[in-house]
Amino acid sequence: MAGSLDEQVRAVNELKALMKKNDLKGCEALLNKLKIALTQYAFLPSTEGASKKELLIARETLELGAQWSIKSGNVEAFERYISQLKVYYFDFGESLVESAYMHELLGLNLLCLLSQNRIGEFHTELERLDPKDLSEKVYFRHPVALEQYLMEGSYNKIFLSRGNVPADSYSFFIDELVHTIREEIAGGFEKAYGDSGLPQAEAARLLFLQDPKEVTTIAETRGWKVVGSNYEFPAPEAASKTVPAPDLIERSLSYALELEKIV
Repeated sequence: MAGSLDEQVRAVNELKALMKKNDLKGCEALLNKLKIALTQYAFLPSTEGASKKELLIARETLELGAQWSIKSGNVEAFERYISQLKVYYFDFGESLVESAYMHELLGLNLLCLLSQNRIGEFHTELERLDPKDLSEKVYFRHPVALEQYLMEGSYNKIFLSRGNVPADSYSFFIDELVHTIREEIAGGFEKAYGDSGLPQAEAARLLFLQDPKEVTTIAETRGWKVVGSNYEFPAPEAASKTVPAPDLIERSLSYALELEKIV
């Protein structure tokens, strides 16, 4: 791919057109070419002398890549694009015109972390954001509210939030979060009702599912058995009760000898 600045601009415009057509394969092919071009010319922030126009084109390319990742359901690619975009948003934020997609994509990053139960990283990312933006920008308020619901155990509010997202792009990670929650709830069934079983209707209600087929899919995946109208759960693997006595004795003696040397 030729790499003049004008050609890069035309390629980015072509990428936008492909995104509107939802041509994901075409987007992927063009993104790969654009990313190669970005490494060959002065588009990267680490490159001395990169012009603002070059930086803006690079940023827009990465933003389109992040949007493509969401449409494609490619979480790993999304995380790579966001990691690169942070340089433009935080390190070059004052020297570049603010991107119209910045808050949406940073909010999506928060939701991505939340959907994977990476709470520590979620809070680390919050600390990088302007407190004023956290309270004013709907793209940030949404994931922050969801994290609060998680901490409270108000799962019903999370399920209801699927119909009230700040952008269509948020639906993907909301579905991922809902899946994570259902897995947690299902694991809780196995620990709490392992001996007695749980009525199928109650399991569906607690999983916030109305379609019996979806409940059946979870049951089959996790190895639940249907007995009458109940689900019975596999017995948890017994933890090893063997105490490595010789090792413990050897360590204790070693500690005692070290203490004697100190005294």
